[in-house]
Amino acid sequence: MKVSISTLKKYYSDKQVLDIDNLCIEKGKITGLIGPNGSGKTTLLRIISGLDSDFTGTVKYDDHLLDKDIYKKMTLVTQKPYLFKRRVYENIEYPLKVRRVNKKLRKEKVEEIMARFEIEDLRNKKGHLLSGGESQKVSLARAIIFEPELLLLDEPTSNIDPVSIKIMEREILNFNKETKGTVLIVTHNIEQAKRLCHRIIRLDCGRVVE
Repeated sequence: MKVSISTLKKYYSDKQVLDIDNLCIEKGKITGLIGPNGSGKTTLLRIISGLDSDFTGTVKYDDHLLDKDIYKKMTLVTQKPYLFKRRVYENIEYPLKVRRVNKKLRKEKVEEIMARFEIEDLRNKKGHLLSGGESQKVSLARAIIFEPELLLLDEPTSNIDPVSIKIMEREILNFNKETKGTVLIVTHNIEQAKRLCHRIIRLDCGRVVE
């Protein structure tokens, strides 16, 4: 899914936090979004995800404005993910269940993705009782299991151990390679951006600095 942004302006009270004339997130690529704290990265991600509609300008998805069909084809993983007070297995299965994927295929997909993320041992733990790093791995697994056309990631590997970071980076790359899904990742880690991204965009004071 291609994301095209034009004449986007966002204010909090009288303070302008985003001022973007034109920006294109290329279809099928991994794009990194970097910049200092307060530069508008998370705000931009929330606007693209449809969580924030209080802005002026236009955001299009494959040249269409946001609607229910497009919304179902994308997902956002936040820095502090919210998981249901259910087993990890059920958390990961949920996107398939709401899309009415049959039970046998759901089981196959959940088993496969838990193995890839090396979280089989968490299967029966309750989502709200996981550690930060465990939550982030489960949240990413839940996000990509239904193969969204647009995957939005807000600091998905912040404050977790190097082994978990390696696993998550590997699976982000695998997701993009296998599904051709578009990925937009906010990160403070420039080395991570270089490892993962086809293109890196820098935001400073709400403006794009290539």
